[in-house]
Amino acid sequence: MSHPVSLATRIDHTLLRPDATEAHIVQLCEEARAHGFATVCVPPCYVALATEKLADSGVGICTVVGFPLGYASSTIKFKEAEAALYDGATELDMVINISALKSGKADAVQAEILDLADLCHVHQAQLKVIIETALLSSEEIVLACQLCVAGEADFVKTSTGFASRGASIEDVRLMRQHLPETVRIKAAGGIRTREAALALVEAGADRIGSSNSMALIAEENEPTAA
Repeated sequence: MSHPVSLATRIDHTLLRPDATEAHIVQLCEEARAHGFATVCVPPCYVALATEKLADSGVGICTVVGFPLGYASSTIKFKEAEAALYDGATELDMVINISALKSGKADAVQAEILDLADLCHVHQAQLKVIIETALLSSEEIVLACQLCVAGEADFVKTSTGFASRGASIEDVRLMRQHLPETVRIKAAGGIRTREAALALVEAGADRIGSSNSMALIAEENEPTAA
């Protein structure tokens, strides 16, 4: 890498397993506070707990909407988002309606993104839109990025981590080519090493979503190859 990168401040410290317990979420929050992660990304039912545990820490509270498949109705997604924001979320990761995108209903996809972005911005929160690159062609990735820009999203996110694969360098590069600098990229899914995370940052990712965050920062002070 041509420049050093402090990963902790770029990481959404994530725990979205269905068997995550309250104790697991408390531990996640303690780790995030101690290491200065950008956010914790937790299931919607734990947003209020995370908000309480991370008060005055500077760590953001992220949760998911329409997760992981994206095909809930726009009304349901809006209600999910409202509830999460009420509980203290500062960032929402919303899965687009991939089925609608592939069915040629670009206007509906854009409208849904814009509704959620407007809601987030009223609450001084940010919207990340998950496009699930594993399920899209290159052309569909470009279209999804265009819809996110038109829909005033703050980030475009590669993956849920629940598809056949997660973030790839090629996907991130393609996204960066078709997004203005004002729209950031979150790479997520299968990022298990510091080397992989740094490669994605070099490709254009601004944020890394990982359930393996502690291992990534454990490597922070280790010597790296030139």
